[in-house]
Amino acid sequence: MSKAPMTGWGQVLHLFLAPEMEVVNCARAGASTRTFSDRGRLDWILANIRPGDYLIASFGINDGKPEEWLRTEAYGDFPVYLRRFIDGARERNAHPVLVSPPERDTHDVHGNLPQSITEYVMAQAGVAAECSVPFIDLYGQSRDWWSDLGPEGVRPFFVHLEPNEHPNYPEGFHDPGHLVPAGAIACARYVAYSLVAEQIIPAHWARDLDRGHFPPDAVTWLDDATHEALTRARTLGKG
Repeated sequence: MSKAPMTGWGQVLHLFLAPEMEVVNCARAGASTRTFSDRGRLDWILANIRPGDYLIASFGINDGKPEEWLRTEAYGDFPVYLRRFIDGARERNAHPVLVSPPERDTHDVHGNLPQSITEYVMAQAGVAAECSVPFIDLYGQSRDWWSDLGPEGVRPFFVHLEPNEHPNYPEGFHDPGHLVPAGAIACARYVAYSLVAEQIIPAHWARDLDRGHFPPDAVTWLDDATHEALTRARTLGKG
């Protein structure tokens, strides 16, 4: 709750799936494929996943950061870690799906949108092709959107808060890397649409793909204590 209005697209994916479909969102802010795997988060998923489930993995942004403990190389250990997700799911008769992360609000002072993590997106697409795994290019789609919208048009999709605009950030806060509900819903809609369009899931599993508006209370955040408890519970190994 204290991080609101930051919103991940996995947090709102359920809005576009039938009520009987359960989404277990194990995303961890700031994680790379390396830290997610090495700290036991993937182990928890593989211990609980069941035949017929879908394991949707989306990485790349944090893998490209310079910190040695976090970083992977796009054409080095990044594919190695991705295959842990793929192989682990398949060994349990579950279905892996790779999704590239959305582009950030990286517009420069001239209004241009430089490419940021293309090598990781290309590497992920390569792994998907080699392993015959579905790949949803959210990065490419979102980059087209953000380019068309321009700096001001894309601003409502990201955390751009002025002083006293939100109680969690009384001094204001600008974070071009994290989405707010509008951006998360746009990305989740595309992922759900692609799951159907690419025949990864049956069409009747999806809903509201064309819905234009969701009420504010459609997006919720866990209280901090519950979030912390779930984070700890969904980690096996180092923590």
